[in-house]
Amino acid sequence: MGRRSLVGVAATTAVVAGTATAVSGHMRGKQADQAQQAADAQAAQQQAAAAAAAPPPPPPAPAAAAGDDLVSKLNELGQLKAQGILSEAEFEAAKAKLLG
Repeated sequence: MGRRSLVGVAATTAVVAGTATAVSGHMRGKQADQAQQAADAQAAQQQAAAAAAAPPPPPPAPAAAAGDDLVSKLNELGQLKAQGILSEAEFEAAKAKLLG
């Protein structure tokens, strides 16, 4: 076995360096993909936790609004009666109709 030529050593070095670069690039790409998948999974978990931790919406209050509306209508009827626009009988009839 003799000494290898300078061109042979350079070719071997080029092959080794090229292989190392290719392997390194592949590993970096694989690690980047894994990091992206982990970030996506963490973001999904955070969204799920935020949705679960969000307070429930307040219950609707139509009964209170209906009660306020009824009171305002009764007050309006009382004012109409006080102004003399409605007679006592008309006031009582309208009040009975509102109260059901």
